Amino acid sequence: MSYIDGFVIAVPTGNRQQFIAHANQVDSAFIDHGATRVVEAWGDDVPDGKLTDFRRAVKAEPGENIVFAFMEWPSREVCDAAHDKMVKDERMQPPEGMDWPFDGKRMIFAGFTPVVTLEQ
Repeated sequence: MSYIDGFVIAVPTGNRQQFIAHANQVDSAFIDHGATRVVEAWGDDVPDGKLTDFRRAVKAEPGENIVFAFMEWPSREVCDAAHDKMVKDERMQPPEGMDWPFDGKRMIFAGFTPVVTLEQ
């Protein structure tokens, strides 16, 4: 059964291109370590909620945009094994002298077992 790993982050709007370059670098590691699909989506309709919302979930500050991403894996076992390998993968480290284009301390992430999947 497939497994979904997902996260939400706040990225400074001015770092959009830097974030896309970062995602291309890191996402190739996910694919090489067994992910079957990776989607990184730049928020373009992320409304403020009355009680809770994506922006509050990651303590987004003015001038930051929300990114929602998920990785699909063949199984949780493949995902767990990949995570152990990815901490050693150089693509998971920022280039020397640079920082990631977002504040990872405010990232929310989790793993999910699909219970309904519809496809056309």
